Amino acid sequence: MKVELISIGDELLIGQTVNTNASWLGENLSKSGAEIIKTVAISDKKNEIIASLNAIYDHTDCVIITGGLGPTKDDITKYTLAEYFGSELVQDKHTLDKIESFFSQRNRPMLESNYKQAELPVDCTILENDYGTAAGMWFEKNNKIFISLPGVPYEMQGIMTEQAIPKLKKRFKLKSLYYKTALTQGIGESFLAEKIEDWENLIYKNGLSLAYLPSAGIVKLRISSAKGSDDAELIDSLFIQLENLIPNHFFGYDRDTLPQIIGQQLIDKKLTIGTVESCTAGMLASQISSIPGASAYYEGALLTYSYKIKTSLANVPADLILKEGAVSEPVAIQMAENGRDILGADICISTTGIAGPGGGTETKPVGMVWIAIATKDGTTTKKMQFSKHRERNIKMTVLSALNLLRLELRK
Repeated sequence: MKVELISIGDELLIGQTVNTNASWLGENLSKSGAEIIKTVAISDKKNEIIASLNAIYDHTDCVIITGGLGPTKDDITKYTLAEYFGSELVQDKHTLDKIESFFSQRNRPMLESNYKQAELPVDCTILENDYGTAAGMWFEKNNKIFISLPGVPYEMQGIMTEQAIPKLKKRFKLKSLYYKTALTQGIGESFLAEKIEDWENLIYKNGLSLAYLPSAGIVKLRISSAKGSDDAELIDSLFIQLENLIPNHFFGYDRDTLPQIIGQQLIDKKLTIGTVESCTAGMLASQISSIPGASAYYEGALLTYSYKIKTSLANVPADLILKEGAVSEPVAIQMAENGRDILGADICISTTGIAGPGGGTETKPVGMVWIAIATKDGTTTKKMQFSKHRERNIKMTVLSALNLLRLELRK
């Protein structure tokens, strides 16, 4: 089944809203065995909606449209589709009852615009919305299926999961795609591809597909099989080989996160940790403490952004900062070692760097970062050099610190 996605909304085009609906639909339809062949975002204008419908590929089986089903005047999707399919709008009693119940349960009055949401094209199959007031619609024309859904993500997801996807799987006899994704950190896509070239060739020889999915600081490797779960054991064995190939970079699968992995390592080893941060300004602490149950291993944080606070709070000698600079290995070591004592933690990790965009020098350019990890057995350090982009530098520092911590805990 070949699918096109049409996302409607001016807010998507001006960058005010991220199109998470297209991402969710792509992932969940692919898992169900569908093939996404095109996705577009268009404005809330009748002529744009009609033009997009007229531009659908001949070989497309299903078109999924999101957005424009709300109660306001700029929500014109339903009216445009009714015209496109030559279908009269009539009030659906069951839909009206659901909308009235929705407002009654919340002790809110219904407006005239809400009553109009119960007016639906007579030729569509109604997809009930148990999460809001805008019903979904299922049309069929020229051997193609057209599904219109509300743009509110949780409403769209509910209708798709409970109604639309089961109907599509039955209609097209879809066999679910099976895939598994490995997560790597600390190595770029091109270097990774070179390092695992022979392993990658094994994947293709076994009739499987491999996708590189890079993002800031992380490269995901997804193996997929059109045979469904029949290839699950084969894929698992290939990933075990990958773990042995890149043990310092591989850290988990699918929805695993570094904070989750580290949290489990700390629990298994019965260790506690603290953080002392400068350039990351608490983001590292936020990541570590974001995991439920983190209080079992996370002692706390020292946020030491200025020279003065590094000295007064983390006990870093002022003369050391004057001699070496705040962004230096000796200062990072002092932050971690002193933080370990102050916080009473088994392990302490520190970050100090020049996030940018200003503040760099020839010897210490923007993007230079020092990370230190202090344990009872000593202190390890790592110097990193990132870009001139402030937000990216902070994020990369946090990811690098977490991965270094993961490696330290493996010892």
